Amino acid sequence: MEAVTFGVLGAVTAGHGGHVLALKGPRHRAVLARLVLARRRVVPVARLVEDLWDDAPPPRAVGAVRTFVGDLRRALEPDRPPRAPARLLVTEGPGYALRAAPDAVDAWRFEAAVAEADRLPAARAPERLRAALGEWRGPAYAEFGGREWARGERSRLTELRLRAVERRAELLVDLGRAAEAVPDLDAHLTEHPWREESWRLLALALYRTGRQADALAVLRRARALLARDLGIDPGPRLRRLEAGILAQDPDLDPPGEPAEAAARLWARATEAYDRTVAAGARARLESTVGLLRNLAVTGGGGLEAAREHRMTAVTAAEETGDAELTARVIGAWDVPANWTRSDDPELARRIVAAAERTLAALPEDRTADAARCRLLATVALESRGVRSPRGPGAAAEAERLARRLDDPALLAFALNGVFMQSCTRAGLAPRRDATGAELVALGTRHDLVNHTVLGHLVRLQARSALADLTAADTHMTAVQRLAERHERPLVSVFTQWYLALRAAVLGSPYDSVEAAYRSAAAGLEGAGMPGLERGLLPLALLGLRLARGRTADVDPHADWGPYRPWAEPFALLAEGRHTAARDALRALAEPPPDLLYEALCCAEAALALALGDRPALRRAYDRLLPASGEIAGAGSGLLTFGPVAGWLDAIRRALGA
Repeated sequence: MEAVTFGVLGAVTAGHGGHVLALKGPRHRAVLARLVLARRRVVPVARLVEDLWDDAPPPRAVGAVRTFVGDLRRALEPDRPPRAPARLLVTEGPGYALRAAPDAVDAWRFEAAVAEADRLPAARAPERLRAALGEWRGPAYAEFGGREWARGERSRLTELRLRAVERRAELLVDLGRAAEAVPDLDAHLTEHPWREESWRLLALALYRTGRQADALAVLRRARALLARDLGIDPGPRLRRLEAGILAQDPDLDPPGEPAEAAARLWARATEAYDRTVAAGARARLESTVGLLRNLAVTGGGGLEAAREHRMTAVTAAEETGDAELTARVIGAWDVPANWTRSDDPELARRIVAAAERTLAALPEDRTADAARCRLLATVALESRGVRSPRGPGAAAEAERLARRLDDPALLAFALNGVFMQSCTRAGLAPRRDATGAELVALGTRHDLVNHTVLGHLVRLQARSALADLTAADTHMTAVQRLAERHERPLVSVFTQWYLALRAAVLGSPYDSVEAAYRSAAAGLEGAGMPGLERGLLPLALLGLRLARGRTADVDPHADWGPYRPWAEPFALLAEGRHTAARDALRALAEPPPDLLYEALCCAEAALALALGDRPALRRAYDRLLPASGEIAGAGSGLLTFGPVAGWLDAIRRALGA
């Protein structure tokens, strides 16, 4: 049955199947508006009486409220049988609650869309904000503007709308689409002339479309309006913009695409390097690697461009025959990483090989220890997800050297390698938590922003695994603030997935958790992290189904990426091909040493339980036992297969232990 929808961004309405429902009189609409404003919480009858009548309520006000509620129920659920309990406008405790679906109220959809836009890549956010702003039909709770109970919510929603208009304009200007922002900003300022940020954005948009005179005229109009009507001067951002326009400051020029800019800079550097191997060319090569490193933290096209050109820089450095230069070029890529699966395994293999060759070529004395430490940390980072003793060994040696050298930045780089090699078996979340805590302390003390961000993300993951969502929430808030302050857009990818994981762990309704996972997966598009993106959504949905006691219901046609070996036996089982499923289960290799180790062990356990495969059950039990107090998969900060203890109990019962 199609859900009833509600509108409060304008006149208060209710609709069903495209038809507006008749809500009778103004007090009926006031009751509905008051319940929508409560956001599914109970509003006591006494509070409704107080809010519905400005003066002293009539003697039978409570009875009148009950009548209004009854009329609303008949309008909202016309097919409900007599005496059947209401499902939408329910009686609970001392009052009533409207149990509307999360996407059934236009104001709730608007807020969710604005929040989602903040997590999307910049190129996709303007369209999401445009759709969000399209929900508005007029002032929020239009007919109740004078009511005290509506005033605060009206103001909050209005301010959120104004900020969304400005945020969309800012994104368009930053994306080189300034001309698209001008009409909306013009209309926006007609209604809200005191918004200095809107004046600034309009002037900047005009300047970037070649309309310098119009941009200056806008700024002077803002100055005159503020002086005449408020008796104040423009703020510092408006003043700086005016000075910049007058000076034709190149920083105000339209931005280029990050990937294109990186390609141009790289082309110039390599062209110069090809001409001659001179000291200047060497310096240019190192500086270009620094540029690519900085570009990588922007995500999306910047990350892809930086990754694409990284090996070229390493090759050019090796061709000089200078081991120390090569070590500096390889080691300059100290881009923090918190996902333990490589985005480009072949590139990672080539980087590791180059680092190993360079390690062998470095002088044996201690003068090369800093370079050696960076190379070892690189080996540890680029060997992530690979089951080999070299990765953990390189991480331990890099950490030892960094601590002896007493270099905070070097130690932060080495600790990132230690983290990447901390998934060799189940139950290592406490170790990762300690590494994350040191990264946060080190980064905060020495202003290493990228590694402070990394530390908070590592702790968010570890505390999630340890079922400490209160602490995980604290780290989410801290990392969001850092990301906003220092423009680290990739952080929102992880925090959006964490919120979906959190909802799953807390037992939110299945459909809402699934929707949260799908929304988080959409935020991965264009983020430039295929090692994270591929297969993650179907694996998360599989974990959700198994944790809730449902059948696996695997879609064999989905993009399972690296997790397909764990998905195919479920598909075979669903087809009734038990022998083939058992063969596929027994052929599974041990899960790779990454943050989804416990989750994949639980997937194996589910298969073994369904097939009654005792050897596979014992294998899964032994692997999971060290993590008995953890939440399976939650160490990723992204998804969960439920408490490990529950899987261990099920295995013990199946084995008769």
